[in-house]
This record gives sequence, structure tokens and C-alpha cells, in this order.
Amino acid sequence: MMNRNGNTYTFLYAAIMVILVAAVLASVSMALQPRQKRNFEIDKKKNILASVNIESDATNAEKIYADKILNEYVVNVNGEQVDGDAFNTDLKKERAKDASEMVLPIFEFQTDEGLKYVLPLRGAGLWGPVWGFVALNEDMSTIYGANFDHEGETPGLGAEISTAAFESAFVGKQIFDASGKLVSILVAKIGQVAPEEHKVDGISGGTITSKGLEKMLLDDFTSYQEFLKKKKQ
Repeated sequence: MMNRNGNTYTFLYAAIMVILVAAVLASVSMALQPRQKRNFEIDKKKNILASVNIESDATNAEKIYADKILNEYVVNVNGEQVDGDAFNTDLKKERAKDASEMVLPIFEFQTDEGLKYVLPLRGAGLWGPVWGFVALNEDMSTIYGANFDHEGETPGLGAEISTAAFESAFVGKQIFDASGKLVSILVAKIGQVAPEEHKVDGISGGTITSKGLEKMLLDDFTSYQEFLKKKKQ
């Protein structure tokens, strides 16, 4: 007969409890996946809409998105439209691919001020990834709106990239210079000189995050460059 006070009983009891708890947690996780996926999609639509200066919330983002979006598709680094699902394209995975295999999402929106092209972006901050959406006017150079976010930047410092005050500074800036060269946007440190049309002020105390965002803009605009040039013609 098993000794209830012995090690065998204790280990068996613990093993059964671990299995039961793991099974319950797995079931709960599976049950929540559809809701988590839906919440992620709604948040993404809210952020895309924010880049074209359209306010939305969890109750109306899907409807506004459906009403305003004209087209969504993916292009390769040569600016050619190819098969793919723009909304569900994972830029982190695409960045890990060879350039010849990478695809880039494009979202076209009709606003009261004309057609806008929204480009998703992804880079690295101080403590983790940063990402965002930048909307361009039909000239493919003037920024119409921007929305940025982060995984773990410091509140009051690097986390300021996701504030309206910082994002609004990008409106009206130019990513191509007068000669047609892609120069992107300089996220400037105090005293750093650059043409105003290509510069926004960086975040005080958040230099690494600011420069990470600046690199993200240059890298991703460079990837989209052939598409942008084709549309400019």
C-alpha cells in the first residue's frame, strides 16, 4: 500500500497537478486566441487610421477602416506589385529574408484631402522594437501623418515617440530633396543642423530611441524607394 507520507505520493501528486494546470492553461489560451487576434487587428487598424489623421476607437475602427481604405497590396523591393496579404504581412519576418524575397505592404486611403499612401515601418529602439505607419501625399515625398509605437521604451523619455506632440512634428516634412534624392527624416539632437523640411527635433533624454527611429525611417523608406519613384513619375 502507498505511503501517503512518502516521497512517491508527493511526486505523483505534484506531477498530476502540473499536468492538470498545464491542460487548463492550454485550453484557456486556445479559447482566447480568436479574441486576441481580433483585438490585435482592431489596434492595427486604429494605428493605420491615426497615420492618416483619422481618429477611431475599438467600437468603430473596423467600420471606418472599411469605408476609407481603397486598396491594400504588397510590393517587392523593385516597386512591383506581387501576390501577398498586406494587412497580415509581418515586417519582422520580412526583414529577416533576402531582399530579393522580401515583400512590403502598402495601404491606400481616401481622405478629405486626397489619396494617401500608408507605409508600415519597423526598427529598433533602446529596449526593444519600435514600429509605425507613415502616410504620404500623392507626391510620394510629403508626410501627411505618422503614428509610432514601441515595446518597452522608457516612460517620459524614449516612449515619447508615441505621443501626438512628437508624431505631429512629421506632418509636412519631405523625404526626398529637390534633386529627387531620398534623404528621409533626420531626428535631430539639440544643435544638429539640417534643412527644416527634412528634420524633426529628437526626444530630450531619448537619444538612442530617436536615432533608432531615424534609422528605421531611412532603412524602410529605402526599401520602398523604387515603389515611391514609380508613383512619382
